[in-house]
Amino acid sequence: MLADIERKILRIFYNYSSGRRRMPSMRELIIKTGRSRQDIARALASLENQGFIVWEDKQRTQSVLILKGWEDGLPARQKNATSSLDYWTQY
Repeated sequence: MLADIERKILRIFYNYSSGRRRMPSMRELIIKTGRSRQDIARALASLENQGFIVWEDKQRTQSVLILKGWEDGLPARQKNATSSLDYWTQY
């Protein structure tokens, strides 16, 4: 199970990569999480050790590659819309 900061950072990376088509900078992570650079670096190292991300260039957060967007055992958002009307009424 991920710690709160790890889960928060993973969600920020996931949202940035899908919505903004880039990864957040360390400065943006500090602002979004309210944590120090050291706390964020520790959380990123932990995420990498657990296999959620790959972080090759440790100086830049833009080099992070997401391997898993959520924890194992937790279901992803399920899409079970059967018609176009279901899409607009269930989501």
